Amino acid sequence: MRKARGFTLLFLSPWLIGFLGLMLVPLLVALYWSFTNYDVFQAPQWVGLQNYIAIIHDPIFWQSVGNTLYITVIGVPTGIIAGLGTALLLEKPIRGMGFYRAAIFLPTIVPPVAVAIVWLWILNPDYGLLNAILGVFHIRPLGWLNDPHLAKVSLLMMVVWGMTGQIMIVMLAGLKDVPVELYEAAMIDGASSWNRFRKITLPMIGPVIFYEVVVGVIFYLQFFTQAFVVTANNLGEPVNSTLFYALYLYQNAFDFQKMGYAAAMAFILFIVIVIVTMLLFWINRRVVFYGGGE
Repeated sequence: MRKARGFTLLFLSPWLIGFLGLMLVPLLVALYWSFTNYDVFQAPQWVGLQNYIAIIHDPIFWQSVGNTLYITVIGVPTGIIAGLGTALLLEKPIRGMGFYRAAIFLPTIVPPVAVAIVWLWILNPDYGLLNAILGVFHIRPLGWLNDPHLAKVSLLMMVVWGMTGQIMIVMLAGLKDVPVELYEAAMIDGASSWNRFRKITLPMIGPVIFYEVVVGVIFYLQFFTQAFVVTANNLGEPVNSTLFYALYLYQNAFDFQKMGYAAAMAFILFIVIVIVTMLLFWINRRVVFYGGGE
């Protein structure tokens, strides 16, 4: 028995070391720093709840929260609709199906930094591809990333374009798992395509949609890479319209050297993600259908 336990710990040791060194210890250190005044160059000084009180009264913090909620509330359903719509189109047995699926999935494997750089060219107000297309239809050029009203939309297009392929693959797997007999019975009863989709497809792929909702919410609450690359010269511009929560956290930690303040922000984000995830699982038990009757 002891020998078996020893082998168990041996095989678990890489995960345990990674969990302790990369997750638990950094979390506890960040929690401690959140109660200190720490600028990296000097030893942390305990200040109690001062960082959390300062966060509550920080208008830029609340602006970053608003920006993050905006892109989360719009980005999650937009990505799911795009991925599901694409999966429904590519589920049909048409010629060249493999090519179409590969082409749509390809942006998923491209690093986000490379995607952001390509989109910087596409959205350029002077010589960008998107404005060139608009010019064909005699629509005036738009300052996509220079306009506070369009900057978040531009980043959203960038992210949805890059994530649609991944969502499509998961949705295709869910669609393939829907019993064909249900569609055949519905067609015999005279159900329309829309009713078959609403009454059969959506309930049957409910667990897949729920998975994408959870992953999407966690992703957008931590949204950082594309916004950082696009606004690297002046984070959050124009006029803080792209200053998302994680970007403002980074700014406090590494630009302002307010590591204690940033740690408090990080811990708040951690708590919010835990609460939101628990809330989604609570909703999941009441509205999502599982084939096993759970």
